Amino acid sequence: MPAIPAIDAPLIEIFSSMQGEGVLIGCRQVFVRFAECNLACDYCDTPYQPGPTCQIESSPGCGQFVSHDNPVNLTEITRLISQWQHSSNNVHHSVALTGGEPLLHADILQTWLPEVLAVLPIFLETNGTLPSELEKVLPLVDWISMDIKGSAVTGAPTPWRDHADFLALAKERLCQVKLVVDASTTDAELLEAARLVNQHAPDTPFILQPLTLAGRPSLGGDVLLGLQEIAAAEHRDVRIIPQIHPWLGVA
Repeated sequence: MPAIPAIDAPLIEIFSSMQGEGVLIGCRQVFVRFAECNLACDYCDTPYQPGPTCQIESSPGCGQFVSHDNPVNLTEITRLISQWQHSSNNVHHSVALTGGEPLLHADILQTWLPEVLAVLPIFLETNGTLPSELEKVLPLVDWISMDIKGSAVTGAPTPWRDHADFLALAKERLCQVKLVVDASTTDAELLEAARLVNQHAPDTPFILQPLTLAGRPSLGGDVLLGLQEIAAAEHRDVRIIPQIHPWLGVA
C-alpha cells in the first residue's frame, strides 16, 4: 500500500485563547496562524514571514510555547487539537485559521480540513482578496470573517473588485465583515465599504473595529458613534466592536 503523503504547511504559531474580535468575542478557539500574506498593511502587527520554526503552546491557554520545526505536519496538529479539546472539557468553540493569509494555502487546506472537521468546526479569518482560493475550501468552512482592507489604514489601494467577488462567493458562510477604522478613515471610504457589504451580503453584520494603539482603541466613543451613523445610511447592521484581547493581556 503506498504511503499517505504528509500534509505540511509553514506556520507561525498555534495556541488556545478567546476570540478577541467581532461577533464571536469571548468564544474559546484553537488559533492556527499560517505564515505568508499577499498584502502588507501599514497597521499589521502580526509576523507572517515563515521561519525555520513555529511556536506551539505547550498546553491550551497556558501561555508557554515550545519551538517546532517548519513546515509542520498538519496531521500531527489535528491530533494536538483533539487532545486539547478533550483535556479542556471541550471548551473550544472552533478552530480559527488565521495569518498572514490562510487562503494562500488553500490546496493544503483542501486536504487537511476534513480531518479537523472531525474534531471542531472551522472559522476562517481572511483579507477577502482571494476568491478563487476560497472556492476550493468553501464547503469545508463553517464561518468566515472577512476584512475590508481600506486604503486609509492599510496604506495601499482598497481592492474593491476582489472584495466584491469574494463577498459574492462567501455570503452564505459569512458571520461578519470588518473594517479597521482610525482618524484617517474618510466618509467616502466608509460609505463605499458599507454599500459593498449591503449589496453582496445584506444580512451580514458590518463591524467597525477601531485601530488598536498601545493596547487601546485609537478612536473615542463619540467618533465611533458618528462613523456608525454614516455607515448605517448604506447597511442596516453596523456594529462597533473594538479588540478586547489587548485589554485582557491575552494572545
